[in-house]
Amino acid sequence: MIALLCPGQGSQTPGMLEPWLELPGAREFLGTLGDAARIDLLGLGTTADAATIKDTAVAQPLIVGASLLALHLLEGEVGPVAGWAGLSAGHSVGEFAAVAAAGILTAAEAVELVGVRGRAMAAAATAADTGMAAVVGGDPDEVTTAIVAAGLVPANVNGGGQIVAAGARADLEALAAAPPAKARVIPLAVAGAFHTRYMAPAVPDVAAAAGALTPAAPTLAVLSNATGEPVPSGPRALELLVDQITHPVRWDRCQETMVSRGVTTTIELAPGGVLSGLARRSMPGVATIAIKKPADLDSAIAAIKESR
Repeated sequence: MIALLCPGQGSQTPGMLEPWLELPGAREFLGTLGDAARIDLLGLGTTADAATIKDTAVAQPLIVGASLLALHLLEGEVGPVAGWAGLSAGHSVGEFAAVAAAGILTAAEAVELVGVRGRAMAAAATAADTGMAAVVGGDPDEVTTAIVAAGLVPANVNGGGQIVAAGARADLEALAAAPPAKARVIPLAVAGAFHTRYMAPAVPDVAAAAGALTPAAPTLAVLSNATGEPVPSGPRALELLVDQITHPVRWDRCQETMVSRGVTTTIELAPGGVLSGLARRSMPGVATIAIKKPADLDSAIAAIKESR
């Protein structure tokens, strides 16, 4: 079974869309998505510097746009994803791409909603001095206890010995100064404490935008970041996408579901790499393919054809 993975914020790099524009139809597809998201995906994905694309309002639609472009090109070679993948899952903002892959939203609807999310979360992040830090290593229970004791939230439970703490920057600095046993605290270059109460001001705008959409029934199982289980319907998928803004990402649960369902290969859409690394640590024996550049499509296509 193939699982289609969609990466989250932090996976973007300057110029990452440039090589994709050489492929037939790519420029037009990205132009359509950029119009939907109300952002210049073509310009930002080819000429913008690292500081510019780190902006939450830019990074989120840029990443989801890249993922959906890779999926669009894959489907042009091997047919609709529902015919070759057993499930889809995305990390944080990547869940929007996973929902589109499952047919619940169109690609344009997904990036339109992500555009609203990115702008709303960027605005919410200016209200307080907050941030996030990866806590790597240590005993997971002890790490979680230390995070909570510091007044922080385990906002991303990623498996593979990685939990991301989020909250007030002063509390993050205190945690880094006195880390849990056998653990390292690594500050992340993000604008705020995502997936915590600090993002509550972003919820009304995203909820309103989601409410204006008409989701379809999923044609492919898509795993929820909240539970790790497949979402039961299109409307429930949108509810969970809104709830996700202020609630933790449980990627560990998503990976546990993939293992229990017999996933043998993961294909991570562009800009791939992070989720494939987590899979190698948490899902031993599962083959991983990360699509970072157009040439990587060949490995994904070969794996899909072999699975049939």
